[in-house]
Amino acid sequence: MRTVSAPSEVGRLAAPLAQAVDGAWQRMHWWIMAMVVLYAVSGTTIVRADEVAVVLRWGRLVGATAAAQEHGPGLLLSFPRPIDRVVRVPVKRVSEVSISTLSAADFGGAFPDPSAVLDPVVQGYALTGDRNIVHVDMVARYRVRDAAAWAFHGPAAEDVLRVEVSAAVVRSIGEMGVDRVLSDGREALAATAVRRAQAGLDAAHAGLELSSLEFTRLMPPYALASDFSAVQSAFIGAETKRKDAQAYGETTVPQARGQTDTVTQLARGETEADLARAKGEAAAFRALVREYRANPPVVRERLYRDAVERAVGRAGDTRWIPPPVGGTYRGLRITIGSDVLKPPISPTSNEHRD
Repeated sequence: MRTVSAPSEVGRLAAPLAQAVDGAWQRMHWWIMAMVVLYAVSGTTIVRADEVAVVLRWGRLVGATAAAQEHGPGLLLSFPRPIDRVVRVPVKRVSEVSISTLSAADFGGAFPDPSAVLDPVVQGYALTGDRNIVHVDMVARYRVRDAAAWAFHGPAAEDVLRVEVSAAVVRSIGEMGVDRVLSDGREALAATAVRRAQAGLDAAHAGLELSSLEFTRLMPPYALASDFSAVQSAFIGAETKRKDAQAYGETTVPQARGQTDTVTQLARGETEADLARAKGEAAAFRALVREYRANPPVVRERLYRDAVERAVGRAGDTRWIPPPVGGTYRGLRITIGSDVLKPPISPTSNEHRD
């Protein structure tokens, strides 16, 4: 009796399948090879001008130093997934994120009931140093500073940013009074919050650099908005009047000082002129006294003639009186005042009394 071997029977049954696979391979091997090539080059990445790229191989950074880990703009070759994962980091791009964790509830533009009570579950808030409540809406602008650190956080780095900025703002507001927070202390508040938030980001290894912090809305609770507005208006009015008074003082004081200097200079000039004139007259009088002591009659005669000449020279009207009848005048008097004997003040000032 003849028996059939198992291998021969398996070969006979597998022959059609082998022929089908061989035929399929003959028709599809070029496509399979193309897919293998495409998979091999899928690790090629184009890094843009404002980006750097880092490579994660099996979840670990490739490169021993920060310079070796970061790849600049251009073509980057790496192994395809799941071996390598290329993360492009926009290091030169400034991004911004809105932070409303300390904001009041959105009432859709409608003014809420002033008697409404603040709900800390729905509305965020911060306490000032004098225990007043304020609501804050912020916009934080940042850029990626450490590409390797950002590669592990990715979009979650913004969540870290929100937490750190909110914590820094709450702490900074708690060190200031509400009047300063709502008036002239915003710049100092933003600067302090940026410094503290950056320290928190560095401690969390978020790889972000906080560029600026802008308060889009910083206000008291709605129930107290009118009262705070009145206080703010009064503060602004007082500051305006103070600045006006300061400007008036800066204008008026120099003018007064200039006028004072002018009057002082004129007084000094007149004093010097009067003193010089007095010294001259005193010198002339002393010289006349010396001459009078040397020759009294001559000096007396000269003084008399000079006085008469001055009196007659200053007379504006001269009248001739006819000789009296009988040779004697009765009731006639001629008076020459002491001012006539003084030197003339000006050529046009003449006096005559009779």
